[in-house]
Amino acid sequence: MELKFGLTAPASCSYLPSQQEQVVFLLPESPVNASLYQQLLQHNFRRSGNDLYRPHCPACQQCQSVRLNAATFQPNKQQRRILNKAKAAGLTAQLVQPDSEAYYPLYQRYIDSRHTDGAMYPACPEQLRSLLRCDWLSVRALDIYHQQRLIAVAVVDELDNAFSAVYTFYHPDYQRFSPGKLAILWLTELSQQAGKEFLYLGYYVADCRKMAYKADFLPQQRFSAEKWLSFG
Repeated sequence: MELKFGLTAPASCSYLPSQQEQVVFLLPESPVNASLYQQLLQHNFRRSGNDLYRPHCPACQQCQSVRLNAATFQPNKQQRRILNKAKAAGLTAQLVQPDSEAYYPLYQRYIDSRHTDGAMYPACPEQLRSLLRCDWLSVRALDIYHQQRLIAVAVVDELDNAFSAVYTFYHPDYQRFSPGKLAILWLTELSQQAGKEFLYLGYYVADCRKMAYKADFLPQQRFSAEKWLSFG
């Protein structure tokens, strides 16, 4: 299979404002399916809608994909507290087919209250639809409820040997339950139950404060210098 790639022009980095970013992307005419994406995930690629990309920044190599081995991951003391707190409060979760119309009020409230300084502000329905839409892949959602109220949604790609976390949004009033971390913990359990080898967490950027939490999920592997390195 012949694949063709393009390279974006340098632009300001959304993770590290002092840096310039460039992105390699698979050209639209290239044939894409879930099997190919699973291969490219192993080489630092991610998905946005139907597009596949990876960072290609000459002066910076900080964007490193993170993955957890579902069979060996064990929550630490702090993460067990998050799980216990959620259980005690009656939080539940289920993996479902996503519903952009039902999710939009929650998504809008999250973006417009917590990310007013980001590229996704102000929220709009098309942004959410693009998160949930892919023509060649099964996109799922982990719905998290408190009693009968939907309080968080984690968008997840499902592949033969892995789940890949795409984006999580939640009601700001429920931040005390650490919904982003809770979603990862529940996804590791679902990965084990479904016989998946890995859970991919997206990029880790050591100097980006918003990414720091990913380093707490150990043991983990990070893609650096064109190979997977183990941590913890």
